[in-house]
Amino acid sequence: MTRTLDLRTGRPVWTAYRAPSVPCTRLRRDARTDVLVVGMGISGAMVAESLTAAGFRVILLDRRGPLLGSTPASTALVQHEIDVPLTRLTRSLGRGRSRQAWRRSHLAVANLSARIDELGISCGKVDRSSLLLAGNDLGASGLRREAEARRAAGLYAEYLTRAQLQERYGIARDGAILSPGNLALDPRKLTAGMLLCAIERGARCFAPAEATTIDAGRDRVTVATADGPVISARHLVLATGYELTAIVPAKAHAVISTWAIATRPQPRTLWPEKVLIWESSDPYLYLRTTSDGRIICGGEDEDFSDEPARDALIPTKTARLSVKLARLLPSVDPRPAFAWAGAFGTTRTGLPLIGRLPGHPRVHAVMGYGGNGITFSRIAAEIVRADLTGATDEDAALFAFEP
Repeated sequence: MTRTLDLRTGRPVWTAYRAPSVPCTRLRRDARTDVLVVGMGISGAMVAESLTAAGFRVILLDRRGPLLGSTPASTALVQHEIDVPLTRLTRSLGRGRSRQAWRRSHLAVANLSARIDELGISCGKVDRSSLLLAGNDLGASGLRREAEARRAAGLYAEYLTRAQLQERYGIARDGAILSPGNLALDPRKLTAGMLLCAIERGARCFAPAEATTIDAGRDRVTVATADGPVISARHLVLATGYELTAIVPAKAHAVISTWAIATRPQPRTLWPEKVLIWESSDPYLYLRTTSDGRIICGGEDEDFSDEPARDALIPTKTARLSVKLARLLPSVDPRPAFAWAGAFGTTRTGLPLIGRLPGHPRVHAVMGYGGNGITFSRIAAEIVRADLTGATDEDAALFAFEP
């Protein structure tokens, strides 16, 4: 049913921090439920938390187990800024829809932050502004136009000149956009916290349990598993991340490869305000800090998903990221204490694909592809909940498989 991938290799920095244990059992007999969620990563956890809060009975399956897929590979820069600039997205979607997408992304970050606080999830969440640096994709003039477009859409964006950027942050680039309203957090702790909240409301987690076939009928969806038991549900939500399920359309998205490093703790050398840093370049570099003062640095994306080839490049990519980090911030120690590689999903528009699958009204898919995976997972949880409760999400068509 699902294309199996080696989602990550190496040692992600989050393995240095203990996340809560999520209880799972083996699926030994057939089961019935309101909603079956396949996948116990960030997307599956958020969907399960949202649906159990709405009163649905939920079962979750994962062929590995909770927190064991691509979630630990996330660098967890939780931004509202979409990978595709607003000025560029406007050319393909039009001004109204592109502004709508950017505003919804902004709202999703605020909603996620509020929900984490409401649930009392301890995941190291901190508010952060982000700094988008001029690069080979958008230079100073392009960033200035981008900041103007964001302000026209009602989103705060402060353009910094080269002199202002150097004075405030000690970074030598031609310009930058400063944007508040973003987050940094520990993705494993967030995912575990969401899953535990769902379990407290009665959600059942079965792992390892691999879904093998889907029979999407008129009134129910039946999913068979590798060990034999069958689950019957009113609705199915596929939150399998970069492991594409055969029933999901294969167009409009792709899986590529990415790399990241994390340094030793060095709290005294960090930049002002510990802003999230990324650049308008291809390939682009991005930085954030951890609660104990490490620097996470990622990027160097390549347009292929061959796992052995990706893993073989870890030493080369690690060295490149370290050199780029040193050039950008000469005062820090760029030597990696952690290095890893992983799968990464992209779409042409930078927007996720969320919603009912064409021809299968009882099957939803959540594909939070793009650089805003955690933000898009929040949007998915809101859209799926609205759909299953009979409410209307006015932005759902933006992300639908059939717009």
